[in-house]
Amino acid sequence: MKILVLNGSPAGTNSITLQTVEYWKVFYPQHDWEILPVGQRIRSYEKDFSAAKAALETADLILFCYPVYTFLVPAQLHRFIELIKENRVDLFGKYATQVSTSKHFYDITAHRFIADICGDLGLKYIHGLSADMEDILTKKGQQEALDFFRFVLWNVNNGYAERGGTAPEVPVRKAVLASEGTPALKTEAFRAALVTDYDPAAPDPSLLAMIRRFENRFPAAVEEVNLHEFPFSGGCLGCFRCAADGTCIHKDGFDAFLREHINGADAVVYAYTVKDHSMGSVFKTYDDRQFCNGHRTVTMGKPVAYLVSGDLAAEENLRTLMEARAQVGGNFLAGIVSDREDPDGGTDQLIRTLCYAVKHGYGEPKNFYGVGGLKIFRDLIWQMQGLMREDHRFYKAHGFYDFPQKKKGRIAGMYLVGGLMKNQKLQKKMKFSMTDGMMMAYRKVIDKAKKDAAAQKKI
Repeated sequence: MKILVLNGSPAGTNSITLQTVEYWKVFYPQHDWEILPVGQRIRSYEKDFSAAKAALETADLILFCYPVYTFLVPAQLHRFIELIKENRVDLFGKYATQVSTSKHFYDITAHRFIADICGDLGLKYIHGLSADMEDILTKKGQQEALDFFRFVLWNVNNGYAERGGTAPEVPVRKAVLASEGTPALKTEAFRAALVTDYDPAAPDPSLLAMIRRFENRFPAAVEEVNLHEFPFSGGCLGCFRCAADGTCIHKDGFDAFLREHINGADAVVYAYTVKDHSMGSVFKTYDDRQFCNGHRTVTMGKPVAYLVSGDLAAEENLRTLMEARAQVGGNFLAGIVSDREDPDGGTDQLIRTLCYAVKHGYGEPKNFYGVGGLKIFRDLIWQMQGLMREDHRFYKAHGFYDFPQKKKGRIAGMYLVGGLMKNQKLQKKMKFSMTDGMMMAYRKVIDKAKKDAAAQKKI
C-alpha cells in the first residue's frame, strides 16, 4: 500500500509529529511510504503543484501529520489543502487519517477540521491519533501508536471508514447588499480595529457589504486592517523565540503591526468568508504568527465580535473555535453576525453590545473552553519557564499559577468535612448534613448583600 504523509510542520524532518511516522515505518517497511514536506516547502508548492498532485493521486492512504497550532493545523498545511482544491485533485474513495502532537490544547477542533476536509474531498476518513508531544518517548506512547496504526490498517483491509466517500454539495452564497442608511455620528471616544481578509481579486460582495454596514453604523472610529495588504514573509515556524524573548524570528514587522493597529484598539472585529470550514489560510497565518498571544493573552479584557459571510449554521466546529478563541484570550464575545442567519438585524445588536462592553468594561467568567485551555498552558509554561521566559513573567504577574496544591486551607477543610461525613454517630449528634455545611458561606454572602442593599436605599 502506498502511504502519502503530508508533513504539515514547518520544522520538516525535525518535526516531533513526524517521529511517530518514522516509528511506524520501522515496523511496517513493507508499505511504500512517501513524505511531502508541506509545512517547509509551501511556497514552492504554490508555484508548482504538479509533483504533489501526482503523489496525491497515486496514494492509497493519505496521512495528515502536523503539530496543532492555535486551535487548528498550521497555516502552511491549511494552504496546502486550499491548493488541493484549487488544482481539483481527484481523491474520491481514497483512505485518509491523521496524527497530531500537542499538549491537547484544542486538538479536538484541529481533528474535526481535518475530518471535515476529508469529507469535502470524498476521502474515506478513519479517526485519527492525537498524541502528546512526548508520547513517542514512552513505552505506553509507543504501544498506543502501534495499536493505532494497526487499527488503521484493519479499517483499510475491511473497507471500513468513519465518514466520507461523497463530497457534500456546497451551497451558492447570495450577496446581501442591505442599505447602509444614514451614517452614525462618531460620538464615542474609543477605537475598534476591524480585521479582515477581504480579497479584491476574488471579491465576496456580501462580506464587503457587512463590513461597510458595520463601519457606517458604528458610533466610534473604526480602523480597517486588511491582512491581504500585509507582507507576511511566512507562517509561524514554531521556534519558540517569541516565548523566550518576546520577538519573532521573521523580520517583516508583524510584531509592530500587531501592537499599533490591533492590540492597541479598544475592541476587535473579525470579518471573513467561511472557506474550507475555517477562516481561510490568510487568517490562519495571522493567528499562527500571534503564537505568543495564545500563551500571553495581551488583549485580555477587550471585547471581540465577528462578521461572517457563508453558511455558518453548518459549521459547528467553527463556532466552537470562535467561542474558544475568545474564552482563552479573556475576551468578551460581543456577537457573531452571519449574512445567512442575520441578513439585516444582527449588526445593530452586535454594535450596541460591543459598545456596552467597551464603555462598562464588561466581561464574562471563563467557561470550560477558557478554564481548561488556560490550565493546560499554566502547567506547560510552569514546566518550561526556563525557555518560555516571557510567558512565565506574564503568568506570574496575572496570578495564573493557581495550582490546587497551594490551597492548603481548603484541602485541610475537606479532610475535616470528610471526617465528619464518615463518623455517623457524630453526624447524628450534630445533625450535620453536607449541604448545610456547603451553604454556610453562601448564606453569609446573601445576608451581607441584603444589608448593603438596605443601606443604599437609606442614602
